[in-house]
Order: sequence, then C-alpha cells, then structure tokens
Amino acid sequence: MNKKGVIIGVVIIAIIAGVAASLSSSPPETLNLDMSRTHGTISTAMGSPILGDPDAPVTIVEFGDYQCHQCYNWFHNTKPTITRDYIDTGKVNLIFVDMAFLGRDSSPAAQATYCAEDQGKYWEYHDMLYNAQEDKIDGGWANTERLKAFAFSMGLDMELFESCLDSGKYSKRVQYNTQQARDHDVRGTPGFFIVTSDGQLQIAGAQPFSVFKQVLDQLV
Repeated sequence: MNKKGVIIGVVIIAIIAGVAASLSSSPPETLNLDMSRTHGTISTAMGSPILGDPDAPVTIVEFGDYQCHQCYNWFHNTKPTITRDYIDTGKVNLIFVDMAFLGRDSSPAAQATYCAEDQGKYWEYHDMLYNAQEDKIDGGWANTERLKAFAFSMGLDMELFESCLDSGKYSKRVQYNTQQARDHDVRGTPGFFIVTSDGQLQIAGAQPFSVFKQVLDQLV
C-alpha cells in the first residue's frame, strides 16, 4: 500500500470514530453512517457535466435524488463551502449521478436536468430543483408541469425542452445511473465517493463539511 493509501486508511478510522462518538446526539434517520473502502470503478459517463476543473486530482461523485430531503440539506449546508474551498480553487471537481428512487417524480426530475443540459444549462437547472424542493415526496412540486415551468423561468427553448421531456429521451440514462448506485452499494441518498488515482473512499449520508475537509485535506 502506498503512502496515500495509508493516509486514507487512517482518515477513515478517525472519521468513523468521530461519527460514532456523536451518535447519541444525532437522530438516526438523518445520516447513513456506513463508510468503507471500496474497489472497482464507478461509471460517471451518464452522469452530470463535471463541475470544476476536469483535471483536478480529486473527484467527488455524488449520488442523489431531487426529492431527497437530506440531499437538500447537503446542497444548502455543505456544498457551498466545498465549492468555495476546493472546487473553485481547482483542487476538486464534482459529478452528480442520479439515484432516482424515492417517488414517481424522481426520474422525470432527473431527466429534466439532462434536457436542460442539451441547452447548456444542466447545473442551473440542477440548482433550481434543490432550491425549489418541497417537503412532501411526490407532492406535485416536481411533476411534469412544474418541471416545464422551471425551464420556462430559465428562458430555455420550450419546444426543445418539452419535446425532450415528453419523449423520455433520457429515461434510460437515469436508469443506468440509478443502477450504478445499486451496483456500488449506495444504500441511501446522498451518497458520495471520493475518487483519486489511488482508489475510492465512500462517505454515506449528508455529512457536515468537517467530515469532507478531513478527507480532502489529506488528498489535495
């Protein structure tokens, strides 16, 4: 095992110990605490465009569902600081891979992001969904009409967007991504893999920035 591999192993032990110590004060439903070394390669070919420098030495792969409340929390509470300190500085990039499993509106919402990508607006649409998310799964906020309304508000070409969404153009892409999550034992959303040239580290749940910082600072 090389030096970086040893460092990753030490970091994993430290993180697990720290999280375990906090269990008594954390509601059990808020975090999936399964963290482990993983092997193999995650295919991100059908996921989002890369956010950040494509040549960054570290990639965060996020598995998420647009109706996931803990994904919403991570998006608002942790991602902004990761973006500022690591993505905007060229140290890390991020790829979002769909795990669309929570309800009937989850897959259409994911498909809509790729319809927006056809017009160069993937990340803008992605962000709009997490800003617009409402509490109830399949409560109507991400139904087809609302997805089209979001596109209209962004000034997208509605003929192209509606044709894309209504045809299910990207349904198989979303199915493929969701299967990637299952193949890599992602048991809930959000789920993360920190990927370097030396391997992959899994971080499960909407962990706070401090957890990601401990790992990323050892790798970048």
